[in-house]
Amino acid sequence: MFALKQSSLEMSVQPSSQKKDLSLESTLQDLPLYDFSVENDRPGSEVAQAFQDNPLLPGVILVEQSQFAGMISRRRFLECMSRPYGLELFLKRPIKCLYVLAHRDVLIFPDDTLIVMAARRSLQRPAELLYEPIVVEIEPTVYKLLDVHELLIAQSHIHELTTRLLHEQTKLHMMQTEKMASLGQMVAEVGHEILNPVNFISGNLEYLSNYSQDLIKLISAYDTTIREKPPQVEEIKREIEFEFLQEDMQKLIDSMKIGTEQLVKIVNSLRNFSHMGEGSQKAIDLHECIESTLLILHNRVKYTIEVVKNYGDLPPVPCYSGQLSQVFMNIISNAIDALMDKKESNKKAASQWKPRIEIVSQVVELENRSWAAVRIADNGPGIPPEIQGRIFETFFTTKPVGKGTGLGLAIGHQIVTEKHGGKLNLRSHLGVGTEFEILLPLS
Repeated sequence: MFALKQSSLEMSVQPSSQKKDLSLESTLQDLPLYDFSVENDRPGSEVAQAFQDNPLLPGVILVEQSQFAGMISRRRFLECMSRPYGLELFLKRPIKCLYVLAHRDVLIFPDDTLIVMAARRSLQRPAELLYEPIVVEIEPTVYKLLDVHELLIAQSHIHELTTRLLHEQTKLHMMQTEKMASLGQMVAEVGHEILNPVNFISGNLEYLSNYSQDLIKLISAYDTTIREKPPQVEEIKREIEFEFLQEDMQKLIDSMKIGTEQLVKIVNSLRNFSHMGEGSQKAIDLHECIESTLLILHNRVKYTIEVVKNYGDLPPVPCYSGQLSQVFMNIISNAIDALMDKKESNKKAASQWKPRIEIVSQVVELENRSWAAVRIADNGPGIPPEIQGRIFETFFTTKPVGKGTGLGLAIGHQIVTEKHGGKLNLRSHLGVGTEFEILLPLS
C-alpha cells in the first residue's frame, strides 16, 4: 500500500470506553464519533492507507475548502476498489473521482439530536443504506462520523432502560393505587364510625335545647310565684351566675349544632372523596364536589388564601365523584403550595401581593358538543415554559424531595382523559399564575 501523508489528513477516534452513561435524554454527542476528513483533491491512496491502519473507521468525510462535500463509507470504498481496474483508476486519482461513483444519500444530524430519534430515522432508510455511517454536525464546518452499529447498540441500551423504568413506574403506580384504595376504604370506614356518634349528638341537641328551655321556664315560674326566696337558693344563683347562664345556654347549644353540622359535612366529604372505585358513573352536582374538596382543605386556606368562586349554571354531570374529588384535591393542593412558596418569597421582599385562587364553572361548546368546564386559577409564580409539556408526566415534580411524588397531576390527567373522556388543559405564565381547565363531556 501507499504511505500515508499525515499532513493531508485529520483523524481521531474516540475510544468506546469513553462512552457516557446513557439515558432517555442522551444525544449523539454522547456516543463515540470518528473524526476523519480529507480534502477531496487528495489521492485515493491516502484514504486506503487510513482504512488499512484503522479497521474501525466507518468512512471518510470529504471537504472542499473547509466545507462539507460528501461522505464515502468504508464498505462503498472497498466495493469500488475491488472492481476490475479499481486500484488503477482510483488510488492515484483525487478521491472526488471515486465519490462520483460511490456516493449515496447521506443522513446528517446535529450533535444534540436524541439517540432514539436518530435511530428511528436511520432505520427508516432503504435497505442498501441501512449500514451507511451517519454524519454528525458538531458545529458549522465541523463534522464527524457515527458508526450505525454504535447507534443501534445505544438505542438497544436505551430501550432496555426504558423498559426497566416503565416497569418500575408501573409497579410504583400500582403501589400508589393500592395505597389510595386502602386509604379510601379506611377513610370510608372511619367516616362511618365517626358519623354514628355525631348523628347521635346532633339528633339529641334539639332535645337538650328543649329540655334546657323547659327547666329555665320552670325556674322562672318559681321566681315569679315565690316572693321570699330561701337564702340558700339565692346563694346558689349567685354562684352559678344564673342570669348569664340563661343567656348563654342557648347560644352554647346553637354553636354545638353548627359544629356538629360542620362535622357531618366534613365526614360526608371524606366519604365521598374515598369512593374511588365506584362501579358506575352517576350524575352529580360538580359544585357540591368542589365544595366538599374545599371543606377538606379549609384549614389550609382559611385566613391565608382568598378563594373566589364564580359558579355558572351547570347541569348534573355524569362522572365518578370520588375520582373527580381527587382531581380537584390535587390541583387545588398544588395551587396552595405554589401560593405559599410565593408568599414566603414576597414576605422577604415586603410585597403587598395577596394569594388568591379563583374557581370558575360554565358550560362551553367545543368540537360540536357541550362540555362542563371548571377552571381553577391561582396568582402564584407560574410554571416555566420549558417544563409545561412535562407537567402531566408520571413521577415528574418540581417540588423538593419528600414533598411531592410526581403522581398527583399524572393520575388526575388519567382520571379526566381516560376515565371520563374529558380534557385537562394547562395555561401558565411566569409571574402571573397558573390555570388548570377541566372539561367533562355532557351526555
